[in-house]
Amino acid sequence: MAAPAVPELAFDLNDSAFIRDPYPVLARLREETPIFHEPRWNKVFFARYDDISAILRDRRFGRSITHVLSRDELGWPPPDPRQADFDHFQDNHLLDAEPPKHTRLRGLVAKAFTPRRVEALRGRVTAIVERQLRDLAGVGTFDLVTRYAEELPVTVIAELLGFPHDLRHKLRPWSADIVKLYELGYSPDDQKRANDAVLEFSAALKDLVAYRKTHPGDDLVTALAEVEEAGDKLTTDELVGTCILLLNAGHEASVNGTTAGVRNLLLGRSAWRQLADDAHANPARPSAIFESATEELLRYDTPLPMFERWVLEDVEVGGVTLRRGQEVALLYASGNRDARKFTNPDTLDLTRSEGPHLTFGLGVHYCLGAPLARLEMSVALHALARAFPELRLADEEAPPAYGKGFVIRGLTRLDVVES
Repeated sequence: MAAPAVPELAFDLNDSAFIRDPYPVLARLREETPIFHEPRWNKVFFARYDDISAILRDRRFGRSITHVLSRDELGWPPPDPRQADFDHFQDNHLLDAEPPKHTRLRGLVAKAFTPRRVEALRGRVTAIVERQLRDLAGVGTFDLVTRYAEELPVTVIAELLGFPHDLRHKLRPWSADIVKLYELGYSPDDQKRANDAVLEFSAALKDLVAYRKTHPGDDLVTALAEVEEAGDKLTTDELVGTCILLLNAGHEASVNGTTAGVRNLLLGRSAWRQLADDAHANPARPSAIFESATEELLRYDTPLPMFERWVLEDVEVGGVTLRRGQEVALLYASGNRDARKFTNPDTLDLTRSEGPHLTFGLGVHYCLGAPLARLEMSVALHALARAFPELRLADEEAPPAYGKGFVIRGLTRLDVVES
């Protein structure tokens, strides 16, 4: 029996109401149309956990397609020269690479970006958040996004890379401009700003790489420049692409996860009180509850709600046939609320042990920076709960101030009050 055709369904990812609260729509999709083709974006969407998990683990799907089919075979136009620098960056990092290139890049990067190096940052992460909280003491009302959440990951990545102090103020704007091209429906202005940001960031990193080759330091750029496997080393372009990717991915996941997480904790009040009490009882270091809370917050309100894959060869998933060259969109935020996988998925449960959630992906493309994102988020939550146990939202009735994109979904402002 032939597999059923994929139903057509118009789906506006960029609708502001959907971005503010996508979960009711995603719940209907999971139950009524868990697999559908969206004609505007020409992608097959998947909304259920098991289907998404299966695709992420299946090597017949990939982050890129041009190693299997040419641009002509795909019906694509020639590369757009207006984003040549952005495309060059995309070609030289592991996120969009496929084996054997991905295997090589990930192996080399993993030798430098080790769990030990990440854990060694704990003291510095703690010092950064404690300094921020001292500056906020007595302020009263403040914006959690700009005054707390944004500075931490940018500072940590800057110190991890050994990035020059006089250029660190540019990292956040560069990241914000670059990630615009990961959204669906970006503008020509977005395209220019992203390309310019890649060009400027790459130039700064190349200067740093050249300096570190003659003046090595205790930083990731030095480690990446020196790492070697059977005579193979990262090229300068690959090293630069890896560093840009670390900033973009680390910044977006950490900031969006922390700010949405705090908002959800404060809406529940009892959840915030639970963390505040534990932080008071264990002031020196986050206890296990902060580790499970971090995982639950990343599941409950996914900071990067959608990722895409290309179909590398004909395959059947969820009872439908996908053809080589098609693109699929995986709704992580929907899969993370799937009752087939998680008990009472719309309830925030800080002690939940079910897993794994989809937020960092699965399979060969599992997020290499996940340990750093988890460390930053748990330390930031612990310090905030210890410093401000009576923290509350300035206006619980106000609609959340989300940005314009769904693929990278984050609050642009979150006003909170210390008492």
